[in-house]
Amino acid sequence: MPTPLEALHETFGFSQFRGRQQDVIDRVMAGCNTLAVMPTGAGKSLTYQIPALCREGTGLVISPLIALMHDQVRSAEAAGIRAAALTSADDNRFETMDRLRAGQLDLLYVAPERVSTEGFRRLIDQTPLALIAIDEAHCVSEWGHDFRPDYRLLRGLLEERPEVPRLALTATADHHTREDILAQLGIEPDGLILAGFDRENLRYGITTRDGVAKQLMALLDDNPGSGIVYAPTRDATEKLAAQLGAGGRPTRAYHAGLDPQIRAANQRAFVASEDMVMVATVAFGMGIDKPDVRFVAHAGLPKSIEAYYQETGRAGRDGEPAVTQLFWGADDFARARRRIETDVEEGRRPGERQRLNAMAMLVEAPGCRRAILLRHFGETPPPACGNCDNCLNPPTGIDGTVVAQKLLSAAFRTEMRYGVTHLTDVLAGRETERVLMLGHNRLSVFGIADEAELKLIKPVARALLARDALRADDYGGLSFGPGARPILKGEERLPLVLPPERARRRKGKERVDYPHDPLFDALRTLRRDLARAQGVPPYVVFNDATLREMATIRPDSLAGLAQVSGVGAKKLETYGEDFLAAIRAFED
Repeated sequence: MPTPLEALHETFGFSQFRGRQQDVIDRVMAGCNTLAVMPTGAGKSLTYQIPALCREGTGLVISPLIALMHDQVRSAEAAGIRAAALTSADDNRFETMDRLRAGQLDLLYVAPERVSTEGFRRLIDQTPLALIAIDEAHCVSEWGHDFRPDYRLLRGLLEERPEVPRLALTATADHHTREDILAQLGIEPDGLILAGFDRENLRYGITTRDGVAKQLMALLDDNPGSGIVYAPTRDATEKLAAQLGAGGRPTRAYHAGLDPQIRAANQRAFVASEDMVMVATVAFGMGIDKPDVRFVAHAGLPKSIEAYYQETGRAGRDGEPAVTQLFWGADDFARARRRIETDVEEGRRPGERQRLNAMAMLVEAPGCRRAILLRHFGETPPPACGNCDNCLNPPTGIDGTVVAQKLLSAAFRTEMRYGVTHLTDVLAGRETERVLMLGHNRLSVFGIADEAELKLIKPVARALLARDALRADDYGGLSFGPGARPILKGEERLPLVLPPERARRRKGKERVDYPHDPLFDALRTLRRDLARAQGVPPYVVFNDATLREMATIRPDSLAGLAQVSGVGAKKLETYGEDFLAAIRAFED
């Protein structure tokens, strides 16, 4: 059997492990149980692929989505790993089971619901297992943002095979979730490996919604690669997809209400594309293994910081620079709070409220976004990162307490039945027909706001809704939330963040990119042609980082090409001569 370092170089073409990959692999090789919390893009899959190549038996990988398994099998096979998935969507299930029994699989991917069936247990009872990997392990925890009851049933299999090392993997788990995963999967506390949460290559941006279709079009202009736009509803995905597609960019929609065949076709098109935009609900993303997503945008508020971190983490998994942008509005918070009070079981409401309040602190923050994210996950980051909107273009901070008190007073005096527009008219002293009809011109709050204060009403209302000091009903009427009283009585201040003035934007001005390199472009064209001929996505051939290194080094032999990171033995054999020919042609 090869050593882990030999397998890394021979199969994947890398000379050394990254981050804490080796710490995780060393524990698995020693037969120890492990929970590895590693950021997306840190190479989690290597931590089970390498031991599966270096230990006796087959690596069993439990993964939540069929499409994700198929992408992972395709990438593994391209690297020369004997891999298969056993799912309801596969028509070669009997062949896969025969290969497993014959010891001809390095990796077998299955869904958690299959693992708990009696038939599957019988299948693997006599099968030597190198390890059991549980991907997206936060799904086992009720504290997690994506709890799946099927994951709770895995404990039975793990206890039946105590001699097999178990490796739980996740990119998103706060302290509570980590503790629960350890307990649910029977992993000792000393088996926790934290690789850190920082995604240095991601640029974080957050701004209020103001014509979101136009805002997204500007984002697309600046980012020519493939991207994901998350929309809050099915209708919104289709509407935004049509609007963005009208600008000439290939665009698809994805949501649970689409015909399954259309949904699958859209996903395949996106995975294979280098410039397509997928407008989707949050049902999309966990099920893809696409490393070259150049941007992720949210047209509405994610449900938690954990969800935001996971969803934005789908950008830039290849380590190349990528952009994330969140567009939010006060109505996002109003809807989310109503959902918590009406749709969430009572025992889970305090945790959901806490998660929503954490999102409010993130979107309203005057300081570094990355620092807030990392502190949320228990890290101690520097105060500024230099790669988020607030660090690159600091906003103005003012005290909005007095305006907040006037707005809250106006809501109270009008019996908490009216929206921001009417309350603004009252505070401005406007004798509109409605104000006069209701007698609100006789209230003590009529006309108490000056011109400067009136300009702050909307951002103040937004901040109060985000902090649960105001709540909006289904008709837009504003009433007090639990955060109102301390502000009204002067016991708490309302710091307000005003975004910087928007300068005139030149197309491409905000783009995160490398200098233009004609050879790199030629290699990308070759990669696209080879991928199309083989029916695989371009990144399965080589990722951009590998092509960029080829373009820089310009190897002139197979031995030289083998020294490029990401060129393993199988890919060297399959693609080596084609890429050497392209480099020679460019130099001629």
